[in-house]
Amino acid sequence: MFRSSTLRLAALYTIAFAIAVVALGAVTLLTTRAALARQFDKRILFEAGAMAREYRAEGLSGVVQAVRERDRTPGALDYGLLAPGGGAMAGRLSAPGAPLGWSVIAVDDHRGEPERTRLYASVLPGGYRLLIGDDADRVEALDGVLIRAFVLAFLGVLVLGVAGGYGLSRGVERRITSINATAEAIIDGDLSRRVPVRGGDDELDRLAITLNRMLDRISGLMENLRQVSQDVAHDLRTPLTRLRQRLEASLASPAGPEAVEGALEDLDTILGTFAALLRISQIEGGARRAAFRATDLVDIARTVVDAFAPSAEDTGGSLSLEATGPAMIDGDPELLTQMLVNLVENALRHAGPAATVRVKCLPPERPRTGAQILVVDNGPGVPAGERARVFDRFHRLESSRSTPGNGLGLALLAAVARLHGAEVSLHDVNPGLEVRVAFPARD
Repeated sequence: MFRSSTLRLAALYTIAFAIAVVALGAVTLLTTRAALARQFDKRILFEAGAMAREYRAEGLSGVVQAVRERDRTPGALDYGLLAPGGGAMAGRLSAPGAPLGWSVIAVDDHRGEPERTRLYASVLPGGYRLLIGDDADRVEALDGVLIRAFVLAFLGVLVLGVAGGYGLSRGVERRITSINATAEAIIDGDLSRRVPVRGGDDELDRLAITLNRMLDRISGLMENLRQVSQDVAHDLRTPLTRLRQRLEASLASPAGPEAVEGALEDLDTILGTFAALLRISQIEGGARRAAFRATDLVDIARTVVDAFAPSAEDTGGSLSLEATGPAMIDGDPELLTQMLVNLVENALRHAGPAATVRVKCLPPERPRTGAQILVVDNGPGVPAGERARVFDRFHRLESSRSTPGNGLGLALLAAVARLHGAEVSLHDVNPGLEVRVAFPARD
């Protein structure tokens, strides 16, 4: 627990807050003390002015009577009136040697014990000296009250800080322990484990959600790798077996040009499969994202349509482009061209000799949406139960087993779409199939 960064951080903040409480207490104490001293002095000066006005109005007898009345009033100030020679005339204060103005003297209280008195001495007309004072220990008594209050507050801050830091550290420690336990289980091979989420939407919950998404992605990639390994072993077995048979036949008898050409075709098929797999892996790894730039889907579609339209017409079909205006996205033009080439080739191949294929480019329909590209054919389409699997590597429909291909065209399409954050969907158009690629809105 004492090695916990959370506990150390809580202790640091507790110490900082305690220092702030001490500083606040010192400032409050000094400010309060100064304010009280000014208030006491102002009260004494006010009484001195009142006595001077009393002298001008009533004379010396009026001052003597006022001093005696104030001496009998509970909680009043201390007064003293001295004759010009220094003799006491009224009041309990008698300090003939006190200087004019402010001073602090010791005066016996009603119990005969000395107490510190803040004294103000002034001279009335005729040489009479007026003394007015107040207990100077009142400020010190208030200091003690404030100090005790701040000491209690300081202790409360320490207790709350330590208790809160310990509780916070324990809570965070438990959640981090669960994350470590999940990580250890995954290290041991259990890829199904996930970090528990409390549902409080705090930073640890958000971290857990992110980690779980990462684990889902890793699990999917591992499953994909396993599936790819099986598919590679299965789909390359036939061309490799055929290649071996051709080579064995060439050993038994002199190989003619046909055998060599057949072997080269098998090698080209194998190399093409590995090249397609490598390209898909590069795309899924995000290595091509650096080539993103503003791209018009209409320009890409026009290039592809112009390249494939003559071959489509030669077989009695047609390939056309429908676009009403620019359809701008952020992407890699080369990958987008390869994606559209795969779509058009698939549409022309599976729709038959009289294929009618239309490529549509749609600009954003409303704010915060992106452009779309559609490839529509009049072929047999894809059964609903197969649509989720046609984007898997090496997956081919039963009706397509007899046609050339390796089952990687739509897998490449899906990889390019994921790289661009696009969504691919398949729709029936009766007859035919519509492949829709919807791109996100541009930043």
